[in-house]
Amino acid sequence: MMSAALWSACNSNHESKNPSAVDSLKAKPATSNAHVLKLSGSTTIAPLAQKVAGYFRMQNDSFDITVTEGGSSVGITDLEKGVTDIAMSSRDMNETERRKFKETNHPVTEVKIADDALAVVVHPGVGVEKITREQLEKVFSGEVTNWKQLGGKDIKVMIISRESSSGTYEFFKEAVMKTKEFTTLAMFQHTNGSVINKVSSTVGAVGYVGLAFINDQVKALPVCFDGKNYVAPDIKHVKSKTYPLARPLFFIYQNTSAAKVKTFVDYLLSADGQKEVEEIGYVSII
Repeated sequence: MMSAALWSACNSNHESKNPSAVDSLKAKPATSNAHVLKLSGSTTIAPLAQKVAGYFRMQNDSFDITVTEGGSSVGITDLEKGVTDIAMSSRDMNETERRKFKETNHPVTEVKIADDALAVVVHPGVGVEKITREQLEKVFSGEVTNWKQLGGKDIKVMIISRESSSGTYEFFKEAVMKTKEFTTLAMFQHTNGSVINKVSSTVGAVGYVGLAFINDQVKALPVCFDGKNYVAPDIKHVKSKTYPLARPLFFIYQNTSAAKVKTFVDYLLSADGQKEVEEIGYVSII
């Protein structure tokens, strides 16, 4: 884990597509009287938070910002325990989480910081060019076991999924799986980056990742949820609200920390911050 003067990041697969954030933090060491901000949670948001932290500290060198990955649920739990200032979440808080904060008289604020989308990615050799929601449900539940059942090649389907603590997992389960459960043969991964690595290196593999993690080592499939239209996972279709697996990304903080986090949150929501949202591959909200 890197020192608090830079950031904490749990997996090298989540580096920003633009390494300037890394360079900016190294070039701008924290001052001795730094304001320390701790962020934890979503592995989808972590690369964005790291990148924005780099640019932010170029203008505000009195801040130390640490970013720790662990999944949306972990971030929200850390916030409840008071061990992080901002929970990064790639899903809405659920009713159980909201009730806990209410019962302990710790109201929170949820701030939408960007839009994102889940992309269904496959190993390039499977021979399938597009997929429906119903087909995805059958694939991830284990009902479809060979790509030839969907018109692809005679290759065994290998399921790559995120872990249950992930907001990405929860969003996919709700949007795609409905009442079905994932097959017990699924290989569960801790991060978006590890999903990409596994799918790209495993013949027959299929998984799902945040929009910014798509690369040329995998094939991102257009999906159909309405029985008519197949829509590709890209910024254009998220902005036009035609992509069915689009989702918001959130910063969540306790109201008692509002003053402490305001400068950083305001920067991310500014024109400069939202430009960085677009640069890393997510969708600006302005």
